[in-house]
Amino acid sequence: MSGHSKWSSIKRKKGANDEKRGRMFAKLLRAVEVAAREGGANLEGNMTLASAVQKARDFSVPVDNIERAIKRGGGDTGGARYEEVTYEGFGPGGVAILVEAMTDNRNRTGQEVRHTFARLGGNLGDPGSVARMFDRRGLIMLDKGVAPDEDQILEVIMEAGADDLRDGGDSWEVLTEPSDLQAVRQALEGAGIQVASSELTMLPQAGVPVERNKAESVLRLFESLEDLEDVQAVYSNFDIPEEILAETG
Repeated sequence: MSGHSKWSSIKRKKGANDEKRGRMFAKLLRAVEVAAREGGANLEGNMTLASAVQKARDFSVPVDNIERAIKRGGGDTGGARYEEVTYEGFGPGGVAILVEAMTDNRNRTGQEVRHTFARLGGNLGDPGSVARMFDRRGLIMLDKGVAPDEDQILEVIMEAGADDLRDGGDSWEVLTEPSDLQAVRQALEGAGIQVASSELTMLPQAGVPVERNKAESVLRLFESLEDLEDVQAVYSNFDIPEEILAETG
């Protein structure tokens, strides 16, 4: 399991305070609205929208809020016009960091991202300097505490078109092609296997080991970028042992 995935799992189990949860809801709904505007409001014909809606549901965003976001995007009712922007950079220890944002003011967002990198020991890179180290994949997380045995999971996901099943400690990590994400999730749920989360994500092709004395600095930069209002997702190839992640979190 990638360091980013492990860190996300640990944070999710610990929960978030009301302020952070409210910011996350707003970001998830913005992603739903933009996906509907860009690709149409039909979930079956818009893979990006289907993934954004499912992620919002997994985070317990109220259904009414999700439906209103789809209607706003599909109906193009005016208001702020968001565009997707990607930033690439490096953090302490040479880890690669990929930042996906949705913004109505590219200059403002760029300045905020650049300042965060500089303030916390990183540096913004040129376009293409980091993206080549990641692949767009579908990622489904299963909690081992309620999941069946490995063979049963493998039988279901391989028949549904998944690419791989990885052991992530206390979770199983199911990898798919982006276009197969929804079908594999539906197959799991149809077999009575509980899904903790599913999303389209960027997975690193290889991890960069981070020593204990740099772990806190890496995670502080990672979280500070995540907290920026216009940032939708942050990905990294850091490889920090789970026990250190838990201590730092």
